[in-house]
Amino acid sequence: MARRKLAAGNWKMNGVKAALSEIEALEASFPAPDCDVLICPPATLIFAMAAIGNTVKVGGQDCHANESGAHTGDISAEILADAGATAVIVGHSERRADHGESDADVKAKAEAAWRAGLIAVICVGETEAERDAGKALDIVGGQLAGSVPAGATGANTVIAYEPVWAIGTGKVPTLGDIAEMHDYMRAKLGNSHTSEAENFRFLYGGSVKPSNAAEIFAVSNVDGALVGGASLKASDFGGIIAAASEG
Repeated sequence: MARRKLAAGNWKMNGVKAALSEIEALEASFPAPDCDVLICPPATLIFAMAAIGNTVKVGGQDCHANESGAHTGDISAEILADAGATAVIVGHSERRADHGESDADVKAKAEAAWRAGLIAVICVGETEAERDAGKALDIVGGQLAGSVPAGATGANTVIAYEPVWAIGTGKVPTLGDIAEMHDYMRAKLGNSHTSEAENFRFLYGGSVKPSNAAEIFAVSNVDGALVGGASLKASDFGGIIAAASEG
């Protein structure tokens, strides 16, 4: 089936108000791209970014599993939605590593995203040591089994495969490695989410840039990208959006 590609950007801990000009530039350059576009900025920019235009949808970078409560410094999916977000990243490797988030934590956050009407972008990926040990498929398979709730559908969930060793390093798996993993993920979810298996969008993430986006998007079962540094500038992210539109 034809799945609409998604160009998603994760700004991580980058971006102040002046950076909104990059979103304005994207809106001007891509009034109607033939792909979906999502930017996940720091929470402080969500409200302002959501008000800029129609092309770029806005998401959060994380959410708490609870709707509200005594959780200083955390943000709920409902608060993100109220600010104008349409999606939220959960289970990014930096959250898993820096904050000790387990698959169960990620699963609970995905369910919280749905509760608030948000799309959950669930991240999975292996470390370089795990890949070198021949465990990449097992690691990602385990993360999918533990992190993707039973109620996941192509409408409420996106899966982002980001090999940890490729994030911000300039290293990129071979196209064959990406194809193997994305085909495996489709088959894996086919066992647990049979009726929805062909509807899920699988994003590749890890040193995606305008120069390699088109060839990555042409790989089997790659339905877009989750982009870090190259999403901060309209000139760079625009090239990735163009590649996704053409692919």
